[in-house]
Amino acid sequence: MLLRGLKEHAAPRQGNGSGYPIRDLVAMVTVTDDGGSSGRLRRDYSVLPPGDIRNCLVALSQDEALLGRLFQYRFSSGSGLRGHSFGNLFLTALSNITGDFTTAVRESAEVLAIRGRIFPSTNQMVSLQATLENGKIVQGESRISRSRSRIRRVQLVPRNVRPLPEALEAFAAADLILLGPGSLYTSILPNLLVRGVVQAMEKSRAPRVYIANLMTQPGETSGFTLADHVRAIHQHTGRKLIDWVVLNNATIAPEMAQRYRAEGAEPVSVDTAELQRMGLRCLADNLLEVHGVIRHDARRLASLLLENFTKGKTHGRGKPRR
Repeated sequence: MLLRGLKEHAAPRQGNGSGYPIRDLVAMVTVTDDGGSSGRLRRDYSVLPPGDIRNCLVALSQDEALLGRLFQYRFSSGSGLRGHSFGNLFLTALSNITGDFTTAVRESAEVLAIRGRIFPSTNQMVSLQATLENGKIVQGESRISRSRSRIRRVQLVPRNVRPLPEALEAFAAADLILLGPGSLYTSILPNLLVRGVVQAMEKSRAPRVYIANLMTQPGETSGFTLADHVRAIHQHTGRKLIDWVVLNNATIAPEMAQRYRAEGAEPVSVDTAELQRMGLRCLADNLLEVHGVIRHDARRLASLLLENFTKGKTHGRGKPRR
């Protein structure tokens, strides 16, 4: 949702970029998925899981109506095809043809004419391991997501995986670094556990902004307040990494909240006093969009970020000029 909103303000990859507030939009995406179509392709073809990358490619595509729908098309029958999406198969085939997953992502980006660039967090095969509060160790992102015991810590296996040099260069050149929204332990933290990523973020002078989830996630963050989310990031990285928190201040309708509660999720509690005690600055707005499910409003979120953190409207990591 974040990328879908930001792409409307991003310069095309070809042509004159003047007049666009975003000159270069870069996404770093985790590659620890081991479930569903991505997991099957990972096991069968020893390829990095393409699902999360595919979703970001489609979000940044200029033609979501046709090519985006094609990449998201999921086969509903066939003993070998059932459950696979076309985009996952496309990325896997292109990886085998080019011999490199990153090249496959780059070529797919050309096909979809995306606005921006996408990098896997690492080009190495890596999985996620969690230590739960009950002491049990769970291996694999899909099993971690299904766990109902509170997570104490996650780590990559192997631990010492390298990021792409281009991704580190993007951090060095960044005017704004955004984390989330997304699953705390299985989408956000895996990127930060790749060697050199946190150090590159820390060296950057850009504000580091965490976009708060609207709802807790069953198992992963049950009972978590917003401060708990940030605290988990700081504990895993060993640094006070977040400068700003962007959060929703609109009320979720009781009937919608009740439906999510029945599935083990609830609105993320915003403990502003604790956030301020942690030295965080908060930016709140109505970011809620509800069409059967609760999501961030892509356009309002992008506008809020651009209004408050584009060049000339912030003092480095300090207070936005309103």
